[in-house]
Amino acid sequence: MEISEILAKCDHTLLKPDAVWADVRALCDDGIRFHTATVCIPPAYVRRAKDYVRGRIPICTVVGFPNGYSTAMAKAYEAADAVKNGADEIDMVINVGALKSGADDYVRDEIKLVKQACEGRVLKVIIETCLLTEEEKIRACGLVTDAGADFIKTSTGFSAGGATPEDVELLKANVGPGVKVKAAGGISSLKDAEVFIELGADRLGTSRIVSIVKEMERGLLGIAPEMEEAP
Repeated sequence: MEISEILAKCDHTLLKPDAVWADVRALCDDGIRFHTATVCIPPAYVRRAKDYVRGRIPICTVVGFPNGYSTAMAKAYEAADAVKNGADEIDMVINVGALKSGADDYVRDEIKLVKQACEGRVLKVIIETCLLTEEEKIRACGLVTDAGADFIKTSTGFSAGGATPEDVELLKANVGPGVKVKAAGGISSLKDAEVFIELGADRLGTSRIVSIVKEMERGLLGIAPEMEEAP
C-alpha cells in the first residue's frame, strides 16, 4: 500500500490537554503538507485553525471528550459551537455507562441530537470499545446506524486500550450501509495502519503516522519515503 494512501485516511491528531497554539499550528502544517484526511484538534483551537488553514485541509474536533458522560444537550451545544467556529467533522463520545446499562434509546437519541447540531457535517461516534463486551459493541453498531451517524469509531485513545484488528472487523461487519469505521488509539506504525485499512477502516485517528514519514524523510530509518512500502 502506498504511503500516500495511508496518509489520505489519517485524521492527524493532537488532543493532549497541554497542547498550545504552536503545536496545533505545526499539526496543521504537517496535515496540509502530507495531505491527511483532516487534522483533529481541541475545540478551543477550531476557529483559529480554520482561519489559519484557509480551506487547505478539513478541521475535525471532539465533543464530550474523552469520558462521554456529559449530558446530551451539553454535547449538542459543543457540536453546534464547533460548527459555528468552522469545524468540518465532529468526533463525539457516547455515554458508555448508558450503553452498558441497556439505555439504548438514550444513546440513540443522544447521537441523533448531536448529528442534528452538526448541520450536515461528518459525525463520528466513539464507542470506547475497550470498555465494552462484544454484545455491547454490536448493539452500539445498530444504534450508530439508526441515529444516522457517518462513522463508528473505536476509541478515544485516553482509556484502557485503543483499536484492535478484532474490533475493526467486528464493527465493519455489524454497522449498516453507509456507516464507515474509524480506528483510533495505539496506531503506531505503517504496518498497523495498513492492517486496519485492509480490515475495513475508512479512517485512522493517529498522531504517529506523519511523524514516521517525517523520520523517513530525514533518513532516520534509512529508507527514502518515495521507495517505502508498508511491510
